[in-house]
Amino acid sequence: MDTSSTHTQHFAVEGSVALVTGANRGLGRLFAQQLLERGAERVYAAARRPGEIDLPGVVPLELDITDDASVARARTRAGDVTLLVNNAGISNWTDLVTSELAALRQEMDTNFWGTLAMVRAFAPVLAANGGGAILNVLSAQSWFAYPGTNGYHAAKAAQWALTNGVRLELADQGTLVTGLHLGAVDTGFSAAYDGPKGDPADSVRVALDGLTQGAAEVLADAWSAHVKRSLADDPTRLAAEISGGAV
Repeated sequence: MDTSSTHTQHFAVEGSVALVTGANRGLGRLFAQQLLERGAERVYAAARRPGEIDLPGVVPLELDITDDASVARARTRAGDVTLLVNNAGISNWTDLVTSELAALRQEMDTNFWGTLAMVRAFAPVLAANGGGAILNVLSAQSWFAYPGTNGYHAAKAAQWALTNGVRLELADQGTLVTGLHLGAVDTGFSAAYDGPKGDPADSVRVALDGLTQGAAEVLADAWSAHVKRSLADDPTRLAAEISGGAV
């Protein structure tokens, strides 16, 4: 794990009240599970179809982060939240020039606008409950393009910028904002990708470790760390490396 920058502010998972979006499967389910294991007082497991949530000990919560009314209902029901985990995301395997605009807009609506809607709704909740923390699940693709997933890349790049912006805007209310970057992990989200995949439980573990250490950014694997270092280079160099099978 690489914590790119660490503040003096720390967050205690034990005793926290967490809301995890997209918690019915994959990383979201693992976040909810590990939060319970680390002593969270309550975990709201949010999903569009809460009936699919099968994790004992959580509080299922119906939530569509792209629907303002749904977000408002979640805020009312979960007014005791001290940790917001923005995990819900989507990839439609799109290209920017040739894919349907509706598919591209859905990626931006979920990954960027949906995350922002949750931040805007729950920032006052976190402030009222002592500041708390926000963990945004980003991606190594926040930083690199790849044919067939460039809509996702653009949306995740925007979500990274969002994370950096709200970190500054919420500092005065004492809210820690942490971004998690990771490469492909072995969940249903990456089922169509046939390259190497990491253990998603490891990514969740290092994310929560980073949160407790007050990290502004967590790089969950060596690939994410490599990609971020490469931002200082000619972007065509990383593109050539990726096209050669590094991703």
